[in-house]
Amino acid sequence: MSKLNYVSEDKTPLPPKNAEVLTTCCDYCIVACGYKVYRWPVGTPDGGPKASENAFGVDFPTGAMQAWVAPTQYNVVQHQGKPHNVVIIPDKDSKAVNFGGDSSIRGGTIAQKCYNPKKPTSDRLMSPMIRINGALQPVSWDTALDVAAELIKHTVKTHGANAYAMKMYSYQFVENTYALSKFAKGGVNTANFTFHDTPADVTSTPGFRDAGFDNFGPAYKDWGDAEVLMICGTDPYETKTMIFNQFIKPAIDQGQKTIWLNVRETAGLAYAKSKGNALHIQLDPGTDTPVLGAIARVIMENGWEDKDWIKNWVNNKWESSSGFGQGTRNTPWQWRTTWGKFQTKGFEDYKKWNFAQKEYNPKEAARIANIPVEDIYKAAEWLAKPKADGTRPKTSLGIEKGFYWSNNTGNTNAVSSLATLCGAGGRPGQVVGRFGGHQRGGTGGAGLPRNKSPQKRPGRRRQSMDCDRYFYSGLTRFAHVVGTTWIQSMCGSQGLNDKFEELVTNNKHQVRSSGKQAIIDTLKKRMDSGGTVVLNQDIYLRDPIGSKFADIVLPAATWGEEDFVRANGERRIRLYSKFYDAPGDAKPDWWIISQLAQRLGFDGYDWKNSNEVCEESSRFSRGNRKAYHMIKVAAHKEGKTLHQKLREMGTEGIQGPTFYNYKTGELMGSERLHNTECTPEKMAREGRTQGANMVNKKMTHFNSQTGKVNIQKHPWSLFSDYWEWMSPKKDELWHTNGRINEIWQSGFDDVDRRAYIAQRWPENWTEIHPDDAKARGIESGDKILLYSDRVPAFRQTIKGVHGSDFNFAELMKNGWIELSKAAVEAVAIVTPHVKKGTMYSYFVNTNQPSNALQGRVPDQISGNYNYKMGVARVKKIGESKYKHEFTHMSFAPRNVV
Repeated sequence: MSKLNYVSEDKTPLPPKNAEVLTTCCDYCIVACGYKVYRWPVGTPDGGPKASENAFGVDFPTGAMQAWVAPTQYNVVQHQGKPHNVVIIPDKDSKAVNFGGDSSIRGGTIAQKCYNPKKPTSDRLMSPMIRINGALQPVSWDTALDVAAELIKHTVKTHGANAYAMKMYSYQFVENTYALSKFAKGGVNTANFTFHDTPADVTSTPGFRDAGFDNFGPAYKDWGDAEVLMICGTDPYETKTMIFNQFIKPAIDQGQKTIWLNVRETAGLAYAKSKGNALHIQLDPGTDTPVLGAIARVIMENGWEDKDWIKNWVNNKWESSSGFGQGTRNTPWQWRTTWGKFQTKGFEDYKKWNFAQKEYNPKEAARIANIPVEDIYKAAEWLAKPKADGTRPKTSLGIEKGFYWSNNTGNTNAVSSLATLCGAGGRPGQVVGRFGGHQRGGTGGAGLPRNKSPQKRPGRRRQSMDCDRYFYSGLTRFAHVVGTTWIQSMCGSQGLNDKFEELVTNNKHQVRSSGKQAIIDTLKKRMDSGGTVVLNQDIYLRDPIGSKFADIVLPAATWGEEDFVRANGERRIRLYSKFYDAPGDAKPDWWIISQLAQRLGFDGYDWKNSNEVCEESSRFSRGNRKAYHMIKVAAHKEGKTLHQKLREMGTEGIQGPTFYNYKTGELMGSERLHNTECTPEKMAREGRTQGANMVNKKMTHFNSQTGKVNIQKHPWSLFSDYWEWMSPKKDELWHTNGRINEIWQSGFDDVDRRAYIAQRWPENWTEIHPDDAKARGIESGDKILLYSDRVPAFRQTIKGVHGSDFNFAELMKNGWIELSKAAVEAVAIVTPHVKKGTMYSYFVNTNQPSNALQGRVPDQISGNYNYKMGVARVKKIGESKYKHEFTHMSFAPRNVV
């Protein structure tokens, strides 16, 4: 990582009139702003400053908001084996998302992501490698794939399918996610499968699923059309900038009230406060459920609930249980919604239950959350109190990871019930959903064989396998890791790292010969002796999963290097065009899987290009939120491929689910899901019910057994014992983490590849309140140590017998929780914008992973980690080099307007 002072280039060429123009989208956050790529050969004339001389058709210097090119928006790439200039800028003609060509700091510099051997991207993986004598050595694709296939075959035959694990991204492109999931869950048929952000293949928002809400039902405009917007666990400006700039900020300027549940006051919240119409509920980590339950109680005590909405759209006792029969509930959402822990008999039953819970008394909730009780009453009034003319406020509620990864099941159930009381769901400006993190590129090629998972709660309630716990128990023989930093992105990461060392590098069976059969024989012996073999597919050699632990490394092609498809947070589907050659021998993940599958004798993997994969996957998308099958139908009617049809749609794309009118030839999208103002008759008139069109229930109703909302309980008691045990003791402070605007994910292609970001954030950091810092003699710029000797981990998979077996207190009592130590170094940022008693770090700094301090104890109902719940002690260990100079880090608070 560069520590040199960054000096920007001061000029860049303009694309000429004859430059090729392709469309793509930003590869980073959920918003997926539209971009144009201008490409022309190196050595041919560049564009000139006159409008008649450049591809933009404007005179330079340009006026405000006109097209221009910054040095960070220019690069040189290889196209068809020859060097080409590329300029990648936000689409000034965009009809969706980033109107006028606005962008965040991440997307606005995305040209620097492209491989260029003269830039910091020069360390891209370009050849398959196998670790021999402790060092990764280049080998041919045939050798690497033959070795991997033979080892996977041996794993399944000798140790069973569950001994093969796949840990993969969920957010990438549909061609890759389809191929990977088809291979692991279908071909290998393993239950040892999950995504980058969770230990098990489960929904991230169980409360939404059980209520019937889709995570991404709203349109972006719905956030701006609300009169009152509750924002839970995020600042949209920090983490999805264009949603804030284009939709929320203009609404705030026009009087929209916003209610924020967060431990920090950052720029978006500060801006809203500056307009005088924001409420910041600055609660302690993990206490959202009591706060939301208390807000709901105040609403019901005053009779402010949306009675008409509840009457028409909330399930009663019989509707809640309908459609399930009397047998086993075979899916988690079925057993959760018909299990007395969460199920209600309707609104009156929920009201009675809420009023009986002491923690939903506003005073008690305020005590638990460490907030003024007045915040609860004010929030209830803003959200639900009818206006003087009797009309109700248009209220929307949006959540993100700071919320649903604090108390996963309880929080998502609570916000679903609160939204239902407010009448939010499926109406313009009255919605509930996620704001989003990653883009939505997942298409499943097969279902998880959950019946093969060893995990179940008492009763016939099967859960998806906790892959971290299975690995930690020494049962994973072959770990297939695709595009994710498995270790640092999980909780208790130092414990996971130690287990990888034990099972991989410390096993005596290490490859010493370059002969293919010798490699295979040695690694088989490792697996048979209880060790693990690691296969890593990635674009860079990441530490430690690739650089230290991987036995086989396969170089992947990525954004810009292949035609790919995915959707954004409002289900807008677009083509991300290929505009340059992948470096070296790098290949897209779908191709790698195709080659592995064919070597294993699996049928149906002989794809010749990415469009073939996309077209095959389209039928698996039918019924989901971004259903794109009808784009293929329309394309084939016109003699085109699916990719060609999407290319024609440019940066606007189309919102899923998609429909095709066979009579008019019109391809139609869907502005929002759960559109309760749309009728089946209207759908039929528009031609959305003809032929291969599929009208899923979630289009006009909610995704429950009846199409109405399940209003659910959210018992604090399922989480309170963990929260109370975890709460800071003596000189400990809460420790939480998350994103910031300038960095994407683990920094794999921004912090590590862009000198100005590396200069801005050269190391991990921790925000600490001035009072907490003063008591410990800490100043901004000091080097600090965050440490804990009580990082809990659920050490082994068990099958529950009694109802309380998975409560944290019982797990502790029965010896299933082990405590370990962890320590992380950081640079202190002393700032009043973080809550007193709470520290905040970046979430996936791979050198000093803050997740080492977070407990590896999944939510007992959903199987997700509560990543935002940790504690640590902190002490000064010296001064950083940044403390007394102003060229690298800034210690200014982030709540600057």
